[in-house]
Amino acid sequence: MTAVDLGLPGVPGTNNGAPRPDTPALIDTFGRIASDLRVSLTDRCNLRCTYCMPAEGLDWMPGGEMLSEAELGRLIRIAVEQLGVTNVRFTGGEPTLRKGIETIIAAAAALTPRPRISMTTNAIGLSRRARSLADAGLDRINVSLDTLRQDRFTEITRRDRLSDVLDGLAAAQSAGLAPVKVNSVLLRGVNDDEAVPLLRYCVDNGYHLRFIEQMPLDPQHGWNRSEMVTAEQILDMLRAGFELTPSPTPRGAAPAERWLVDGGPAEVGVIASVTRPFCGDCDRTRLTADGALRSCLFSQTETDLRGPLREGASDDDIAQLWRSTMWAKLAGHQINEAGFAQPLRPMSAIGG
Repeated sequence: MTAVDLGLPGVPGTNNGAPRPDTPALIDTFGRIASDLRVSLTDRCNLRCTYCMPAEGLDWMPGGEMLSEAELGRLIRIAVEQLGVTNVRFTGGEPTLRKGIETIIAAAAALTPRPRISMTTNAIGLSRRARSLADAGLDRINVSLDTLRQDRFTEITRRDRLSDVLDGLAAAQSAGLAPVKVNSVLLRGVNDDEAVPLLRYCVDNGYHLRFIEQMPLDPQHGWNRSEMVTAEQILDMLRAGFELTPSPTPRGAAPAERWLVDGGPAEVGVIASVTRPFCGDCDRTRLTADGALRSCLFSQTETDLRGPLREGASDDDIAQLWRSTMWAKLAGHQINEAGFAQPLRPMSAIGG
């Protein structure tokens, strides 16, 4: 297999017994600093997308195993006040299914320094919640939408809720959750003829579209590289309907490569996690709904924060556990290496 560049700068980093630098930041041995926290609020979801979970759903996390509102608030506070986190994104499962989500968001928005707060959602029910989420302190939103055709939406999600998602997008925009971003996954033989219609819809409505390469995160372990629609194929499809030129905006640690659409100002992004990984610029740290800390979406190991939290650990103790976990972060996700194994948890339990 051809090696895939992870984008890591200079000589590959390893611990080599070297001590961790005396810095409060979430630094790793490659010099990357995590400032973006992904917080999963629940593993439950009200859709059953074929590439995410089986039709019957999964064995949901028992309520007592999930972090309470107070526990979530404390961990987010430690991340922001002691560890340099500047961005907090709430995910799931479907985060709007979490009771008290507005309270959780408001607590994060009240921190000093205030982090930028976003959420990834399927937008089911968002038309009723967008205003209250914005009032609580949510800054912007990402909505998952893979098709504009009702029959295909039902096929992919196993639920007939396309109109609810479209209404949710409009409500988010009206509530000022800007920019409203749309995340789309193209599935070969299912919706891979909709690249141009999806982009046209988003440009016409002022949404920011991001295509995402399908990743091996399904509980069925049915992901097949040969069936994945690659970033280059997506761009070729888009060029059949639009003129694309590289965006002049620096990418930084953003996962999406961006292009101006027909000269701009509209843009489209492609997140090529598999074929053009961006591990070298990764700035993320992840917290599951049951309090497990993950240094990478594809980590095979986790650090339990819930146990120490409930056993009376101090804020400094928690912060040190967090720093140690990120210091041990691997170079990359290893999808393109022969020994790659999918994480034990599916995407819905890890958080997007």
